[in-house]
Amino acid sequence: MTDASPERALPPWAEIAEAGGIDAWVVAELKARGLWEEGVDTSSLGDRERKKFKARREEERRVRKQLRRHAWSEFRRNHLVHVGAGVFYHDTADVDRYDIGDPETRRQDNALPKLAHAGDLAKEIGLTVPRLRWLVFHREVDTGTHYHRWHVPKRDGSLRLISAPKPQLKAAQRWIARNITEHLPVHGAAHGFVPGRSTVTNAAVHAGAEVVIKLDLQGFYPTITMPRVKGLMRKAGYGEQVATILALLCTESPREIIELNGKAHHVAIGPRSLPQGAPTSPSITNALCLRLDRRMQGLATKLGFRYSRYADDLTFSWHQADADAPVGKLLHRVRSIVGAEGFAVHPAKTRVMRSGRRQKVTGLVVNGVSAAEGAPEVPPARVPRKLRRMLRAALHNRTQGKDGPESLDRLHGFAAYVYMTDPRQGQALLERAAALREGAAGGTT
Repeated sequence: MTDASPERALPPWAEIAEAGGIDAWVVAELKARGLWEEGVDTSSLGDRERKKFKARREEERRVRKQLRRHAWSEFRRNHLVHVGAGVFYHDTADVDRYDIGDPETRRQDNALPKLAHAGDLAKEIGLTVPRLRWLVFHREVDTGTHYHRWHVPKRDGSLRLISAPKPQLKAAQRWIARNITEHLPVHGAAHGFVPGRSTVTNAAVHAGAEVVIKLDLQGFYPTITMPRVKGLMRKAGYGEQVATILALLCTESPREIIELNGKAHHVAIGPRSLPQGAPTSPSITNALCLRLDRRMQGLATKLGFRYSRYADDLTFSWHQADADAPVGKLLHRVRSIVGAEGFAVHPAKTRVMRSGRRQKVTGLVVNGVSAAEGAPEVPPARVPRKLRRMLRAALHNRTQGKDGPESLDRLHGFAAYVYMTDPRQGQALLERAAALREGAAGGTT
C-alpha cells in the first residue's frame, strides 16, 4: 500500500522524535512509501507521464497531510504546547539564566523527585499530558472551574473566601505537597501546618511574657501570586517548564460568576495566587516565608524579643521584667521587613498586650500563673476559661437530656482541644463527651 492506511501502523511520538522531528519523519515515511520525488522536470514528460506524475503528487499531498496530522496529534498528546493567554510557556526543557547552579544537588538535598519535563510530572501524578493541560490551562473567562468556592465569616465580620479544589486537581496538589512543597526548608519559628507543631507550640513560646505583640499579614494568600510560586520552584531546582506547570497547578485567579445568555461564566478579577483551601498552600507559604522568618528572628534576637509565626500571624514577646520593651522600634522595623518581603501588616490587627491583662496567642491564654493558682499543674498555653465553662455547661445539659446549639461531634472536638492543651483538665471532659457520643450512637440519648 502507498498510503497511511491501517495496514501500516503509525508510530508514537517517541519514534517520531527519534527520527528527527515531524518534518524529518514525514519525509522518511514518504520515501518508504515510494511517494517522495525531488528534482523532476515536468517539461520533459509526455502527456501520459505527466498525468501519472500528477496523480502521484496528489497522493503524496494526501498522505503528507495525513502523516502531519498524526504527528501533530502525537505531539499534543506528549506536550502541553500552550497553557493559556498571558502565561509564558515553551515545551523545550532547556537551561536558562534563571536556573540555579547544580539543581540536581539542590533537589537531592531536599529529597525532591527529578522532573525533566511536563511528561515526567504528568506520569508521576498519574495523568495523561492532555489531562494535565486541562488542569493547568488558564483562561480569563471560563465556563467551568476546578474549585468549589464559598465564604466563611471572619471574627471582624468580613468574609473569607475558601477555594477547595475538585477531586482530580486535589489529587494532583496532594502529590505535589507530599513530594515537593512539604520537603522544602522551613524556619524553626514557623508553627503552622508543620508536623509536630501546632497552635499550642506556637503559643507556648510566649508564655509568661511581660509584653506580647501580635501582628497580622494583610491579604496573605492573595499576596502570594503565581510568579512567586514559580520562583520558589525554580529555587528548589526545577527548570522553567516544570516550575511553570507546578505554579499553575497550585494557584488560581479569584473569580466572579456572571450570567450571559443563560450560562454561567467564571471571570478572573485578579492575578493567579494561592487559594485558601488547597492542600499545597500551607507548605508553600511556609517555604516562601523562610527569609521573612530569618529576618524576623534576627530582629527579635537583636532587640531581646522572642518570635514565632503561625500562618499569617506574627507574634513577639518580651520577658525582661527589669527593662522596658522597645515596642515602637520593633514595630517600625517589622513593618519595614514585611514590606521588603512583599507583604503588608494589617493596620487594624496589631495588638500590644501587657501582663496586667489577658494575653492570647493563636487563641490560647499565655499569661504567667501565680503559685497560688497552682503553677506547676497549669500549662503555659491553655484554652480560655470562658470556653471551658461553656463546654462543661453544654456537656451537663446534654447529660440532663437537654439539646443545645452545638452537635455532639463539635463538643467532642472542643474537649479534644482542651485535652491537647491541658490533659489534666481535658481528660474528664473528653471522657464525658465520648460517653455522650457513644450513647447517642446506641440510641440511648
